[in-house]
Amino acid sequence: MTRAKVVVVAEVRPTESIEKVRSAILNIIDPDVIDVEGDDFKRIVAISNDIRSLERLRRLLRVERILDAARGAMKKGISSGRLEFYLHKQALYAGRLSFVSGDFESPLGAIHVVIEHPEPKKVLDWLAPPTSRGRPVFELDTPP
Repeated sequence: MTRAKVVVVAEVRPTESIEKVRSAILNIIDPDVIDVEGDDFKRIVAISNDIRSLERLRRLLRVERILDAARGAMKKGISSGRLEFYLHKQALYAGRLSFVSGDFESPLGAIHVVIEHPEPKKVLDWLAPPTSRGRPVFELDTPP
């Protein structure tokens, strides 16, 4: 079986509620572990060893009808064995998806998502398949 790992990280700024940031993260992932790290500078780290933990993100991409935009944003973050992207923290807390290029585009910092998988393109195709006339051209089963 193929090993996969999903890590979602968000800094908690001094003016933010830890619970609200945790809630934003839980809008996209069902992690095996979620911890608050740090003393002065806190961050929340959610980790899963199963791609299926991103089913919430996958579903939200379809509800929001942003598969093409999401695919374009995520495609930029593909490298060998890895898929990486950033989401707008406040939008995600409100249950909406908004992709950003990094922390500088989100006033309170972004949520950083890293998916380690031997075939990141398959993960991308599962999360955000190509579309035609706004509908997915295909739907894949969860990558192993």
